[in-house]
Amino acid sequence: MSTVLSVRDLTVSFPSEAGRVDAVRGVSFDLEAGKTLGIVGESGSGKSVTSLAIMGLLDENARVSGSIIYDGQELLGKSDKQMSVIRGNGIAMIFQDPLTSLTPVFTVGDQLIEALTVHRSMSKQEAWDRSIELLRVVGITQPEKRMKGFPHEFSGGMRQRVVIAIAMANNPKLIIADEPTTALDVTIQAQILDLIEKAQAETGAATIMITHDMGVVARLADDVMVMYAGKPIEHAEVGELFHNTRMPYSIGLLGAIPRVDKAEKEPLIPIKGNPPLLINLPDACPFADRCPIVMDACRQREPDLVDVPSLTGVPHQAACIRAHEIDENGMIGGLPVYPVPEIPESDLTRTPREQRPITLDVRNMNKVFPLMKGAFFKRKVGEVHAVKNVSFDVREGETMAIVGESGSGKTTTLLQIMDLVKQHDGDIIINGTSVNDITSHAIERKVRRDIQIVFQDPMGALDPRMTVADVIAEPLRAIGTPKDEVHRRVTELMDVVGLNPAHIDRFPGAFSGGQRQRIGIARALSTNPKVIVLDEPVSALDVSIQAGVINLLDELKVKLGVSYLFVAHDLSVVRHIADRVAVMYLGDFVEHGDVDDIFENPQHPYTKALLSAIPVPDPDIERTRERLTFNPDTMQAEATTV
Repeated sequence: MSTVLSVRDLTVSFPSEAGRVDAVRGVSFDLEAGKTLGIVGESGSGKSVTSLAIMGLLDENARVSGSIIYDGQELLGKSDKQMSVIRGNGIAMIFQDPLTSLTPVFTVGDQLIEALTVHRSMSKQEAWDRSIELLRVVGITQPEKRMKGFPHEFSGGMRQRVVIAIAMANNPKLIIADEPTTALDVTIQAQILDLIEKAQAETGAATIMITHDMGVVARLADDVMVMYAGKPIEHAEVGELFHNTRMPYSIGLLGAIPRVDKAEKEPLIPIKGNPPLLINLPDACPFADRCPIVMDACRQREPDLVDVPSLTGVPHQAACIRAHEIDENGMIGGLPVYPVPEIPESDLTRTPREQRPITLDVRNMNKVFPLMKGAFFKRKVGEVHAVKNVSFDVREGETMAIVGESGSGKTTTLLQIMDLVKQHDGDIIINGTSVNDITSHAIERKVRRDIQIVFQDPMGALDPRMTVADVIAEPLRAIGTPKDEVHRRVTELMDVVGLNPAHIDRFPGAFSGGQRQRIGIARALSTNPKVIVLDEPVSALDVSIQAGVINLLDELKVKLGVSYLFVAHDLSVVRHIADRVAVMYLGDFVEHGDVDDIFENPQHPYTKALLSAIPVPDPDIERTRERLTFNPDTMQAEATTV
């Protein structure tokens, strides 16, 4: 096969007030037609900057050196006008957020036609016909009608389909997909990945898939490049990398991922610490401060990316001076590279569920939103049943998870509980007190002490103008806790969630994403609640940071006996953390029970489709699984056809 893209010693740096930021430091790879390269790593590792350098979309202040040869021509040094001939024609890009990728004031049809006519000589009718054909290829029904729609009239998954259609428009030789499924439901993600495979098959394009999801890499990639601190630190064929991992950082990434196909409740393996700032890096292994097998020699010079032993005979490179000591099972000297954290136990974990007290009891919950029509004189024209006859209970020290696609009613269920909404034909009972019995502010305050919430976005949930001490202390002051007791409690909570109590006077902006989420958890724990509601608490975090937060939640559940009501779209996380799970569809529970029973033996077709859509971080398993889609018309799960 011919080489479509050849990158050699690519470096990208940016000026900053603190000094020069070396965002990319010597990236090299070749990509052949029809092949897919997966690029993985934490935020700030240089993945997206590498792709933007290839596209020629970096800011003017960026200093780029090295070589990028696409289809036989050097891209570095080309003017923006010259690159615009290639962008969208020979090289297409699928960005993470489809809403910001599309112009809101132009119809979808206008944007598709523009993508075609700016690079080709064709009549408006020919461009219109080709655009309709592209929308039909990416699975958008009634394409003639949807051509006239604006981006905001499409769902997130449909917008991403439009972006893929634009990327396919001119049969590119290279498609770059930068986190194309991050914000999507698992079922929509599976459909988008199918479409990317279809786009590659239709155009014969080489593909670069940038992602933090190792399951996506296991499904799509032919080769994998792991990046850290701006450099590739491991590069191999996909099966070789997953089954013969040689770099401690790569081993940590794989160990940090919860597996939907694993019933064992083993703690995840977090990578401690944070990536280094890419300013004035010393000549040493950049992973040394976080590495569990670091030696003095690791700090003497930065290791090169060199060949290491391969199981399959294909080239395998790693940047670690101890890579030859690590075997294919991720062991070194007979011991795991990362020590497995201990699973805490208590009398509570040994107590049968039915003998534990109920901390949250929801009975026959309903929520109806009226549909109104009219600009001046509004009238009710219908109703939307967002939640229908939902009942469940949560026991002490138990995690109850609610899963389902966007719009299924998960968040509405949480809001009904957190708002203490009285139910006409049902009830919400929190630690023995019914919301229907709340008749005074004193009773409401007592109930609110027993239930707290942790939000999805840790930065958006914390006031940036308040110190950490004030953030954690706010609920305590609201319930009248004495000043001396507040300070003692804040210091204690910082220690409980694994943060340095000496940092209580810092502001949220001084902390990483994972640390900010720990602050949010500390705040939720401040009033000693019986129930903590968790709304997508780890979806905004890197997998390595996510593992630490999940382990912390598991540990606190056992130590403090707190109950969790957990909402997430990542069913791998749910499988790991939940004791019981409810699958929600159109406002109703279609399946509800023990997490292992439902994941091992799903009964409802919708549950089967959800579980089949979750990518497994193992290429051998992922590429042989049967995928199902749920047909709402027949209420059946049907085999996927691409």
